[in-house]
Amino acid sequence: MPVSETRDLREQILLEAKHLFIEQGYHGLSMRQIAEAVGVSKAALYYHFKDKEELFLAILEIYLDEIEAILDLVQAEGTTCRQQITALVDAILSQPAEQRAVIRLASQEMSQLNAEARQVFNHTYHKKFIDKIQAILKAGVESGELKLIDTGVATWALLGMMYPYFYPAHSQDMPSSSNVSRQLLEIYLDGVMGSKE
Repeated sequence: MPVSETRDLREQILLEAKHLFIEQGYHGLSMRQIAEAVGVSKAALYYHFKDKEELFLAILEIYLDEIEAILDLVQAEGTTCRQQITALVDAILSQPAEQRAVIRLASQEMSQLNAEARQVFNHTYHKKFIDKIQAILKAGVESGELKLIDTGVATWALLGMMYPYFYPAHSQDMPSSSNVSRQLLEIYLDGVMGSKE
């Protein structure tokens, strides 16, 4: 099989498997089902991925690479913490619902993996995603733009606010992503207390 066809098949497997993992979860999905959905033999599937765990991790790692690229871009283009956090939230919430759902997969299904795989993924997850958000917030504290806060707590608070929008089913009832992003950022950055005047 030519290299380009092999690469195309691998990408097709990753795309179909991502959809199935999101729909059925890690435990509920078999390699046979993935092979049938792609239209290949199990042998062809195992040629590209030694097992379900490797396939699952490949999907998560591709998404982390995309998130890392977004974070690198917002850090390069944004001059203030507010600009960078705004650009990050806008970028994530404007992704297709199934794409955002990969973040939920990473947190919900991690217990299904062996301890070594969890440890490796957790390191990558922090390096490419969590630590980069925390670095933006730390720079905001150091510049005086943000008050003195625990940037670890602030990082998880931001992700927690976005978490409901990592469910494709919730996205059907979701107002426009720009409207959600604007309100979420207003709450996160400015709080919900209004002036009593």
